[in-house]
Amino acid sequence: MTHFIPALDTARLHATPETLSRRSALGALAAWPLAIHTPLHAQDTGPLRIFQSTALTGPLADLGQAVNLGAKVYFSALNAKGGVNGRTIELNAVDDGYDVPRALANVKSFIADRSCFAIFNCLGTPMVEAMLPKVIESGIPFFAPFTGAASARPKNARNVFNIRASYADETGHLVQHLATIGIKRIAIVHQNNAFGKDVAAVARQVIEAKKLTETAVATVENNSSDAAAAASKIAASQPEAVIMGLAGQPTVEFVKAIRQQRKGLPLYALSVMGSAATLKAMGNDATGITVSQVMPLPANNGLPLAREFQQAWKAAGVALEPSHLALEGYVNARVFAEALRRAGRNPTRSSFIDSAWAMKRFDLGGFEVSFTDSAKGASRFVELNMVGRDGRFIR
Repeated sequence: MTHFIPALDTARLHATPETLSRRSALGALAAWPLAIHTPLHAQDTGPLRIFQSTALTGPLADLGQAVNLGAKVYFSALNAKGGVNGRTIELNAVDDGYDVPRALANVKSFIADRSCFAIFNCLGTPMVEAMLPKVIESGIPFFAPFTGAASARPKNARNVFNIRASYADETGHLVQHLATIGIKRIAIVHQNNAFGKDVAAVARQVIEAKKLTETAVATVENNSSDAAAAASKIAASQPEAVIMGLAGQPTVEFVKAIRQQRKGLPLYALSVMGSAATLKAMGNDATGITVSQVMPLPANNGLPLAREFQQAWKAAGVALEPSHLALEGYVNARVFAEALRRAGRNPTRSSFIDSAWAMKRFDLGGFEVSFTDSAKGASRFVELNMVGRDGRFIR
């Protein structure tokens, strides 16, 4: 099986935001090649090939494209300098449209491809849940899945490497913050899927542990058809704040509906909510939403990692603004490359796995990773950002 990615039109890459729409830019950059596609006759020659199943189209395409682009910016810059120990890294991204059967088919094909060194940064709780049994059985490194769900963090899975803080970490941080500022009455709205249920379960546990009051719990279907009804239920419970386990269009529809009923009600969301397309779709209704982030603010010039990311982004000629999501893809790529470097000049899957588990307190410049347990993330970083009036995140 070979996945060829079409070349990028460089004129489009360097276009200004006025001449290049956000979605068309992301779509083009999702196809950005990372290395020359030469046949691999042996595992120790040519580019080292890694594979990714992610949403390049569909309801969460904005997330998938941004994370994929962040990784490509890093790998492309690394390859331009000769790669890792003389090997370039070729990232083959295959679209699954945020659809479980397509994602599962993709991963089965990756496992069957003898040139596949590792599976990298697959997106989505339902997709990762479906992939894991096959992946664990295969022994192929499964690196940095984009989900914080507990179900995607199996115990004693030596080939599974989570980096981002978990949804439990994020949710606990949000509830702790509300308790600290004196909020006692909290409502929960969540998507009716594995991600949303995970968030709601943790939120209810922490609310109870903090002796706060859960005023109401409402669900929103993936198609957003009941978002208005959920907003009415939440508003009627008279909460002082709402925790939202939502992503994509359900976030947009719920926020618009709740703003009509309780305009100033404080809203709190998790990192997966914060894609640029979601914020743009909410418009002014997004202003004031607090979001837990598992990556530093990309515009935080006080952090060496943020400065490095901004420089790489600018050097790549990307016409889009950097984001938390793109920074996450960049961080995942950088950590992968470091584990590969430590695996030596002729890396095997086994030596890569060993080198990754040996990585402790690796500081990327204000963001630290330590791989200790497949049931935990290598990072526990969580900070709160707020959506400003211009739609950008502020600390």
